Amino acid sequence: MTQSSKQRTAGGERHRLPAITRWRWRAAFVVLWAVAPLALQAQTPLPPVDAEAIYRRLEQQDAELQWLRSRLSEVPALTAAQSGDAAASAFRQPQAQYASATANEFDELKSRLAAVEEAQAKAKPEESAGGWIDVSDEKWTVKLGGHVQLDYITWADADPSIADAQNYFNYRRLRLVADGTGYGQFDFRLQMTLEPGQGSHDNQYASPDVKDAYVSMNEIPWIGRIRIGNFFVPFSLEQVTNDRNNIFNERSIPTQGIFAPGREVGIALYNCTADQNVTWAGGLFFDDLNDTIKTRFDDNQGYRLSGRLTWLPYYDEPSNGRYLFHTGIGLLHTNDHDDSVRFRARPQVQRGPVLIDSGNLAADSYTTGNVEWAIVWGPVTLQNEAFLSQVNMLSGETVQVGGAYSHLSCFLTGENRNFERFGQHGAQFGRNKPLTNFFAVPGCFGWGAWEAKARWSYLDLTGANSGRYNDLTMGFNWYWSERTRIMFDWIHPVTSTETVFGATASDLIAMRFDVNW
Repeated sequence: MTQSSKQRTAGGERHRLPAITRWRWRAAFVVLWAVAPLALQAQTPLPPVDAEAIYRRLEQQDAELQWLRSRLSEVPALTAAQSGDAAASAFRQPQAQYASATANEFDELKSRLAAVEEAQAKAKPEESAGGWIDVSDEKWTVKLGGHVQLDYITWADADPSIADAQNYFNYRRLRLVADGTGYGQFDFRLQMTLEPGQGSHDNQYASPDVKDAYVSMNEIPWIGRIRIGNFFVPFSLEQVTNDRNNIFNERSIPTQGIFAPGREVGIALYNCTADQNVTWAGGLFFDDLNDTIKTRFDDNQGYRLSGRLTWLPYYDEPSNGRYLFHTGIGLLHTNDHDDSVRFRARPQVQRGPVLIDSGNLAADSYTTGNVEWAIVWGPVTLQNEAFLSQVNMLSGETVQVGGAYSHLSCFLTGENRNFERFGQHGAQFGRNKPLTNFFAVPGCFGWGAWEAKARWSYLDLTGANSGRYNDLTMGFNWYWSERTRIMFDWIHPVTSTETVFGATASDLIAMRFDVNW
C-alpha cells in the first residue's frame, strides 16, 4: 500500500479512494491471504517429529482409559426401571458428584457384606480338631416309601400225596415305610405291613405287623454303628439282603425261618475296616417275638446271640465291584424261651402245605454255624451258603440238622448284581439297576434288564428223623427299572420218605409283580 493512500487532511479526515480502486485492492488482499501460507510452508522447514513422546502419550492415555473402565465396572448397574436417557444423564453428572455417589455405594456394599459375614459366622457350627462339626440343631429328615408285591402261585403238577395243594393269588408284601436321618449320626426306619399273614389258606386276613422299627447311631469311634429296635439279626448273606434285592420269589429252604432268623427285637453293633473289605457285626435279641403283638409275658424270654464276619479277598475298585469275591462266616446261639424247637418248610412259596417238619423238639437251646461265599464276575453271579445246627435236647443228647443252597444268575443284557460292602445290614447285595429302563414311546423303546437264574437248595432233618427235602428252582427276572420288576419261578420240590407226605415230586409256577418306592 502507498504512502499517499494513508495520508489524512489537516482536519484528520481520510481521503476516500475511488470505488474501482478499492475493489482492486480487496482482490489483491484475498489472493495474498490465500497464497502466503503456501509460500511460507514451502520456504520454512517443518519441526522434527518426536515419535517417542507420542508413544508415551498414547500409553498414558491407554492407562487412563483402563482405570476409568475399572472404576465403571465397580459401579452397580442401573436398575431396569431406568430409561436410556436417564442412564445417559447419570453419566453426564459432574465428576465430584459421581465420585461421591460411588463412595456411598461402596460404603453401603461394605456394610452389607460385613452383616452377611457376621450372620454366617454365627450360623456356622464350630469345627472340632478332628474335622467334625456340632449339628445339635439339626432335625429329622424323613422319606416315605412303600413296597407292593402281587403273587400268583399255581401247582402245575401236584403230587397226589400232597394235601391242600391249591392255587392262590395274594399280596405277598403290602407295606408302608418311613426312613429318616438326622442329628448328624442317626437314622431310623419304620416298616409296617398290611398284607395277609403267612400260613395255611384259611388265614386270609391282614394283620398289621411290625417289621423294621429301629434307630441307629453311626460312625461312633471304635464301635462303628449301634442299632436298637426290631431288625434283621446279623446272620447269613441271603437273610440280611433285603427281599427287594434277592433274585428269587422266596429265600432258599434252609435260610428263611429255618436256620437264619428274620427280624427280632434287640441291639446290634456293626463295623468295618477303612476300605470296607472286612466287616463284622454282632447282636443280642429276644427269642422269636411275635411280629403282630411284639409282646411276651414270661419269666423266660429267651435270647439269640449272633455274630457275623465277612471278608472281600478281591474287589475291583475301577468297576465299582463288577468283579468281586466275597466270603463270610456266622454263628448264632439261641436259648429257647419255651424249650421247644421246630424246623419246617413249604415249597418255596409263602402259603400252602408244609412238606418237611421236625415237629416240636424238646430242647432248651441250639447253635447254628454257617459259611457264605459269592462271586460276581460281570453279568454272572454265583452265591452259596451252608448251615449246620446242633440242637441241645432236654434229654441230654444232641441232634444235628443242616442245609445248603447254591444259585447261579446271569444278566442277559449285560448288567451285574450290585454289592454293598457295608450296607444297611453290613455286607449284602444291593439294588439291581438296568442299563436301560423298560419304556415305549413313539419311535423308541427300551428293553429293561433280563436276568436268568437257577437254584438248588437242600434241607436235611434226618438227625431229627424227619427226612430230606431237595428243591430245584429256575426262572427269569425282567427289570423295568431299579424299583420295578416281573419275576417268574419254576419250582420243583422233591421230598424223601420220612417227610410229611412221604416221597413226593411236584411242580409249581410262581409269578410276581414287584414295585417299591
